[in-house]
Amino acid sequence: MSEEPRTGPKESPPAPRAARREVWKKGGRLLSALLAANVLLLAGTLISGGAFSKVAVYDTDVFALLTTMMLLAVLWILFYLLRTVRCPDTDADAVPHRDAHAGPIWLRGGLVLFGICTLIMDVFKTGYYSSSFECQSAIKILYPLTQAVFVIVQTYFLCVSAKDCVHTHLDLTRCGLMFTLTTNLAIWMAAVVDESVHQAHSLSSSHGNTSHTRRVLDVERAGSPVGEVCSCNTAVCQIFQQGYFYLYPFNIEYSLFASTMLYVMWKNVGRLLTSSAHGHSHTPSLLSLFRETFFAGPILGLMLFVVGLAVFIIYEVQVNGERGRAQQALVIYYSFNIVCLGLMTLVSLSGSVIYRFDRRAMDHHKNPTRSLDVALLVGAALGQYAISYYSIVAAVAGTPRELLEGLSLAHALLVIAQHTFQNIFIVESLHRTPPGAEPHGTPPKEPCHGLTFASPDTLHTLPACPPAPRLVGPSPAGPQGAVSVTSAPRGHWRCRCLKDISLFLLLCNIILWIMPAFGARPHFSNTVEVDFYGYSLWAAIVNICLPFGIFYRMHAVSSLLEVYILS
Repeated sequence: MSEEPRTGPKESPPAPRAARREVWKKGGRLLSALLAANVLLLAGTLISGGAFSKVAVYDTDVFALLTTMMLLAVLWILFYLLRTVRCPDTDADAVPHRDAHAGPIWLRGGLVLFGICTLIMDVFKTGYYSSSFECQSAIKILYPLTQAVFVIVQTYFLCVSAKDCVHTHLDLTRCGLMFTLTTNLAIWMAAVVDESVHQAHSLSSSHGNTSHTRRVLDVERAGSPVGEVCSCNTAVCQIFQQGYFYLYPFNIEYSLFASTMLYVMWKNVGRLLTSSAHGHSHTPSLLSLFRETFFAGPILGLMLFVVGLAVFIIYEVQVNGERGRAQQALVIYYSFNIVCLGLMTLVSLSGSVIYRFDRRAMDHHKNPTRSLDVALLVGAALGQYAISYYSIVAAVAGTPRELLEGLSLAHALLVIAQHTFQNIFIVESLHRTPPGAEPHGTPPKEPCHGLTFASPDTLHTLPACPPAPRLVGPSPAGPQGAVSVTSAPRGHWRCRCLKDISLFLLLCNIILWIMPAFGARPHFSNTVEVDFYGYSLWAAIVNICLPFGIFYRMHAVSSLLEVYILS
């Protein structure tokens, strides 16, 4: 090949170094996925077996496994940080790209918030197990201390490395990320099982049903084969015990938030990003949270949030009382949820209708974060779908016809409708390009940004431009004087409506997360489904599906916050 002649004494810049190319990406992913599947099945077997009093698997075995997994995950995270963060000379080779979509500020903020609450829960757990040290195994005290270290190290790791596209030790990095993800899922399963057992025990004790109580999983499993039960009689011990049970929802959400961020990092291992694939980073400002809205969505959402907190308090106070007060609490609870779900359904439909008039282009770039958000929204909604369909069958086929059956049926139907239309709205919003982010070379969208024409008459030939844009003074570019078209005000009515809709849905999802996450279980207080299916079957359905519904609400909050920024 002939070389091009040099045009001057100046040396030509060095040729860019060829980017690394992986021989077979799917091989490393398959290896790490198989590792995660086997470890998760082992953890799930021990956790599920340890929940039953008649199975010879004790909670000390579960604590020992989870402690070992957390220690191994901490060691790998420290190795990763030493390899990619504390070596500036090799950092460019280890992490040549960073995914702008991964680890947004609101997701990292939520992770830090839930991490702090998990640390407080670990303090309560340590105090609870230490108060009865004479009959407890040492692993029960070591477990919350290890979890505290794990939460601190992992939170720092995800905050500084969530956007990394690692290009070194690919197979080891994938296996480490998957193992850490599996550790979070195992902690999540243990917390869900423990919290479900506690709720079932509390409900059975409050109703005084001995037949139900015999079927309930034993809450206080002992750490020895002889089955010695530790008593918690002191006031300090009971405070610690109730405190860490009330903090379980934050621990559950922390594990799921961390799992989603680790999965995105796993997908980004070895990923090569072009300039167009970096996307647009959107960092919200606290001062501009309610800017450019009609204030109708935030105000109505805050009203429903406050009313929902009052309804939740009334429900918790009255549901365990006498029959008349318990039924009144259920009627108030279902009525609020029906009104809230109905408004959310209508608002989500309105948002989808507004998008029919939106001229923004669809974003078809590869985005692992968005793909995971969509998959989690659709997958987590299946839990509420399952509970709702079981409730519909029980309400329609059960007898006799009562007020609670009608409310339960309406509530189940609205849950299905609300989840469906909210998912449609969120998914369509996440696939829209942000305002002003359309690629170059496409026809101008409304509003037009910084276009210059030779004559004002040419403005009317653009179909996407408003008929009467604001013009700036003439320019000496041509004999007739060119004019510059400035962008239309950002507070367009469609943008304002979408921001109002996203903030309204965000606040409603928060209150609908608080109620079940902190103990509201109308599924058992309302005897329609319990009498139809029996306690054992219905308890299994609720305990399996409800955690996914709780996670759906919190994940919808993070997605709606991103929708607000993209609007």
